[in-house]
Amino acid sequence: MTPPTPDMPTLALLHTTPVTLGDLPARVTAQAPHVRVINVLDDSLLADVMAAGEVTPAVHARLRAYLHAAQDAGATAVMTCCSSVGAAVDALAGELTLPVLRIDRPMAAQASALGRRVGVLATVATTLDPTADLIEREAAAAGRAVQVTRRLVEGAYAARLAGDGEEHDRRVTAALRDLRGEVDVIVLAQASMARLLATLGTEPTEGSGVPVLSSPDSGVAAALRAVEECHV
Repeated sequence: MTPPTPDMPTLALLHTTPVTLGDLPARVTAQAPHVRVINVLDDSLLADVMAAGEVTPAVHARLRAYLHAAQDAGATAVMTCCSSVGAAVDALAGELTLPVLRIDRPMAAQASALGRRVGVLATVATTLDPTADLIEREAAAAGRAVQVTRRLVEGAYAARLAGDGEEHDRRVTAALRDLRGEVDVIVLAQASMARLLATLGTEPTEGSGVPVLSSPDSGVAAALRAVEECHV
């Protein structure tokens, strides 16, 4: 493997959980091996947001520091991998000279285009409103009206933290089955939930025709397009 160099196109990924750190850089490398990846991980960000129920001034300050650090490190673009802090990152984007992206924005735009009734499934409460708000804004920008149904999967995140992935998946799958009869499309609000798509296979859409979307594939693709467009 060729060692990275400072003049390589570079994507910085801002993580709030080790779960995305284990998945997203590999996705970038698989699709664009010529792109250098810088990872910034602070798992206290999500913990603090969950404890307060919102992005606190301290979290906002740390996000600002990480975004500027990514720019100083030579990033061509930076993408936040956490929906819970997405709105705060949007507010800070104007301070930087490089593109600042949210991993969930392309998914939100796709969801709003697929149906009027959009279901949002999350295992972390602080992710529900930011994801739903983003879907509504993307729909409004495209001249569409949507009705968003929010659904929190109680106990799933705690099971994941305790190392019980099977219980996490069981709870999320059950919630998905319940929700699909009420909506036209379902959004998995957190990038860390994307792994479920492989185990679900085609089951979520059989009989109901309800697509299930997650953010990593479309988010990474959009980030790589931004990197290629901006790198000179």
